Amino acid sequence: MKWVFTAMLLLILQSQSCNKERPVRVPGCIQDKIEAIQQFPKYNPPATVRRYLYRNNYVYLFSSDCCDQFNYVYDKNCAIICAPSGGISGKGDGRCSNFFTVATEETLIWQDTR
Repeated sequence: MKWVFTAMLLLILQSQSCNKERPVRVPGCIQDKIEAIQQFPKYNPPATVRRYLYRNNYVYLFSSDCCDQFNYVYDKNCAIICAPSGGISGKGDGRCSNFFTVATEETLIWQDTR
């Protein structure tokens, strides 16, 4: 009976360790941008940063702090690629209108939980 309990305990512990996701490493300039956002009052809705695979590169989508502002996508060097959403029309700056249909591997990198 003791071995059954031990085996069940090991299975439970092993299944829990498999469900843990590794933290996503982000470029230093992206981390700097996140830390800069934290110096301002909390956005409404709360700020988020999501990573996507877009045109064979990882890119980072930052939510804006208010209405009618662009939500910019940055590359690993923090150069702005485009704004796929936001602005007055809600459709971004028009430079990557296909972003949400082409981009894959969406991963939430950070969300302001203050």
